[in-house]
Amino acid sequence: MSKYLLGIDNGGTVTKAALYTIEGKEVAVSSKKTKMLMPQPGHTERDIEGLWQANVTVIKDVLHQSQIDPSLIEGIAITGHGNGLYLVDKDGNPTYNGIISTDTRAKKYIDEWYKDERFLSEVLPKTMQSMWAGQPVALLAWLKEHHPDAVNNAEWIFMVKDLIRYRLTGEAYSEITDMSGTNLLNVKDKKYDEELLHFFGIRDVFQKLPPLKSSTDICGYVTKEAAHETGLQEGTPIAGGIFDIAASAIATGLIEENKLCIVAGTWSINEYITKKPVIDKELFMTSIYCASDYWLTTEASPTSASNLEWFINQFLEGEKLIAKSRGISIYDLCNEMVADTKPEESDVIFFPFLFGSNTVANATSCFIGLNNWHEKKHLLRAVYEGIVFGHMYHIERLLQYRDQPTACRIAGGVTNSDVWLQMFADCLQLPLEIVEVKEHGTLGTAMCAGVATKHFSSIEEAASKIVKIKQVIEPKPEQEEMYKKKYDRFKKIMKAMEHVWSI
Repeated sequence: MSKYLLGIDNGGTVTKAALYTIEGKEVAVSSKKTKMLMPQPGHTERDIEGLWQANVTVIKDVLHQSQIDPSLIEGIAITGHGNGLYLVDKDGNPTYNGIISTDTRAKKYIDEWYKDERFLSEVLPKTMQSMWAGQPVALLAWLKEHHPDAVNNAEWIFMVKDLIRYRLTGEAYSEITDMSGTNLLNVKDKKYDEELLHFFGIRDVFQKLPPLKSSTDICGYVTKEAAHETGLQEGTPIAGGIFDIAASAIATGLIEENKLCIVAGTWSINEYITKKPVIDKELFMTSIYCASDYWLTTEASPTSASNLEWFINQFLEGEKLIAKSRGISIYDLCNEMVADTKPEESDVIFFPFLFGSNTVANATSCFIGLNNWHEKKHLLRAVYEGIVFGHMYHIERLLQYRDQPTACRIAGGVTNSDVWLQMFADCLQLPLEIVEVKEHGTLGTAMCAGVATKHFSSIEEAASKIVKIKQVIEPKPEQEEMYKKKYDRFKKIMKAMEHVWSI
């Protein structure tokens, strides 16, 4: 009789659950959007009870789709967006709305901390990462100033996946790959550090940080109450889970140092693994990886495919109706529109900074180079290209610390777009390896459950047995020079715009 693993992914605005066989075959998948709340400019929040109900819905749905006996689920694990902030009191009730990592309300604290000379000498060597407004350290500092009761009444400080695990098990833990990206952790020594918290002005929250566990540790079992709500079997083990950037990386099979990984989702994630941690003030982040003795070196910003989602929602209502009448998705229609243009046809530049940028201070999104003959399809191509160029900008930084990769594994919604994949390959001039995975986040986290329940001896073994390459997109050498010129123009205009954005 088949056995199964359940992976759950709580992204910025979408919750997913997927059921897999032990061999990694997807059996059922369900997703549900959660509403992003924006009570003020720069505030991106969500209702925590609504988030929990979204998890209940997708879990029940995959059980209904698959028609399996829940007792056949060997293990569960959860991933979710990194950073942000989720606070609950001693009874498990939220003391404030959940805060998503795209939140920018706490930017002033980041500016102040970067001016403090202790950051380079005392903080960076421990945290191995930059600071930004959507991290819990900044959000806690903001809440202490503006809503102190939210912090004072909190029993636990959670990342989103740890909150959902807590709701399923009643046990409070933090998982170390996720926590290693928050500035709350001494990443070098893999432990909490009161001196770090003191630097951020939040030393008093030390006791509110849950005990640390690894991705593949058992962190509790489905309670009777959670079983009743979700349909899961009471007592099903739940693993620690994993940071979303690591979940997508391991789901692409990133267990070799000669490969690069790109995740094109809400965030532009660009990463590679190494056995020697990289620490540099110019680097976005070094975090702990789920594979033993490896570190994940990452360049990232909220500048990826969420920009396309915004463009579609704001400007393509008519196209949505056309797509519906044709029985295709709006994304398929977008791909057709972009394919109907040539890369050399238009020089319109789009800056994918709708949700901010950690590469250019005060940057906002805009189109540059519009003429009266341009159509929506040209703007759409500019959005696709601008997102690719945003990834390229991060990858250039990464290549300062390593040799040229031999290939690139890629994950995220972009893998459903042949025209976009070719664009990435042509700009990078690297082969793109596409794996047989539909939902990278849920599969990566399900692997953790497989290791925790002893079906695999390690994450490396899980990846080697489950991940299969289905397609390789080869770059077109004849496109290299043209895209190089377009990308150079992107960088030059971005540099010139720094003064404008600062006004």
